[in-house]
Amino acid sequence: MRLALDTNRYTDLASNVPQVVAVVEQAMEVYLPFVVLAELRSGFAGGNRAAKNEQILLQFLAKRNVHVLYADENTVGHYALVWNQLRKQGTPIPVHDRWIAALVLQYQLTLYARDAHFDHLPQIPRI
Repeated sequence: MRLALDTNRYTDLASNVPQVVAVVEQAMEVYLPFVVLAELRSGFAGGNRAAKNEQILLQFLAKRNVHVLYADENTVGHYALVWNQLRKQGTPIPVHDRWIAALVLQYQLTLYARDAHFDHLPQIPRI
């Protein structure tokens, strides 16, 4: 399985939630969308454990099967389709989550997230 992590699932992983650790360990490849990285580092900057959290993140990113996904021109097309679908459905979701959805669709990944608003995008495979 090729797995994309949402911010909340990375946080669960870093907190050693057994169920989340097991899912991530079973994945062939793990992807962290750039907006997840931005959300994490923004949270670190406002917290009391910034250095420790950054160290844990860097160790995770250094694993051979972990990759950061960045947006490109193809991502923008997927983003536009996601935005239009959500607009027509009347089911908006946060901007960062639209980017995550676009990357998941572009790279044909399975999304690991706790956010129920991804339910508005049934074309996204989820755990």
